[in-house]
Amino acid sequence: MKIALINENSQAAKNEMVCSVLKEVVEPMGHEVFNYGMYSAEDQNSLTYVQNGILAAVLLNSGAADYIITGCGTGEGAMLALNSFPNVLCGHIVDPSDAYMFAQINDGNAVALPFAKGFGWGAELNLKYMFERLFEGESGQGYPKERVVPEQRNKKILDEVKKVTHVDMVTILKNLDRDLVKGALSGEKFKEYFFANCKCDKIEAAVKEILA
Repeated sequence: MKIALINENSQAAKNEMVCSVLKEVVEPMGHEVFNYGMYSAEDQNSLTYVQNGILAAVLLNSGAADYIITGCGTGEGAMLALNSFPNVLCGHIVDPSDAYMFAQINDGNAVALPFAKGFGWGAELNLKYMFERLFEGESGQGYPKERVVPEQRNKKILDEVKKVTHVDMVTILKNLDRDLVKGALSGEKFKEYFFANCKCDKIEAAVKEILA
């Protein structure tokens, strides 16, 4: 699985620590981490949590990433931004039980974490335990186990609803403010990571046009 990490400007100073913990947990599982920044508070390419949503949606809809780890001060803004887009199902995760139940009940493809609120002593341990619970075993298996059938049915219903309530990603990219999108896709490593992993020719072409 290709896991992308995205940090917005208010919490960019924590990127290195979050990325290190994430790699420690998921690389032994066989997953690959792509750090899309921001890499520090001084990063020239500044991302808002709204742009986190745009970048995450481009990565997921194009197949350049399979899962997104992101957040903001509270995690709420990033979660709302990501869920504004098609084929993105983002949970707000605060502790390991949140991570486990989101993975098993909701079977999403993105999480938004609070990188400021409640982020004190033991923050790196909480991150580690959340990532362990988030990626252990196969997701979507239900919790508690007697609820697996209705939970899987509800997830499929939600996926179908989102297909109706969202337009396709290429149309979205064309209709959004060009500078807003370009800023979201202008990170130091974006071109290197995205074009090497993108699986959708239409989204790739739209991104090239935006960045030209």
